[in-house]
Amino acid sequence: MSEKEFLEQVRQNQGIIYKLVSLYAATGEEKKDLYQEILLQAWKGYEGFRREAKFSSWLYRVSLNTILTQKRKISRVEYKASIDEFAEQLPADAVERDAAGLRIAIRQLAETDRAIISMHLDGYDNGEIAAMIGISNNHVAVKLHRIKQLLADFLKREL
Repeated sequence: MSEKEFLEQVRQNQGIIYKLVSLYAATGEEKKDLYQEILLQAWKGYEGFRREAKFSSWLYRVSLNTILTQKRKISRVEYKASIDEFAEQLPADAVERDAAGLRIAIRQLAETDRAIISMHLDGYDNGEIAAMIGISNNHVAVKLHRIKQLLADFLKREL
């Protein structure tokens, strides 16, 4: 594929990048930097894209790997958003407030757990998640159950 085709595919799937970046970046500047790094890494790896999977799955994996690599480089301390920092920014509408609360709760999770729940919420099945993360299908199911319980507990406690 050409550069033009690559850019078109990225445009069609940019929501994946935005969503993942918003789960892992703390500031607007960090989001921009991560987005740019993901595009760079995707372009570098595009020649190796064998089209055995959908472009969106490949981009998801590149995005996630890039984010996790960058997070390890930038900081040895994982960013934890404080519920108090966001309390004033929560939307008034209940659905939007619940979604914002869920995003805050997800940001409290460990990096791998954030990736797993993010892929689950995006509709990837356990087999696809297992392949992208590099763990067994059964382990994904166990982790998803635990992650959902953690999120439910956080939301009950904080919101």
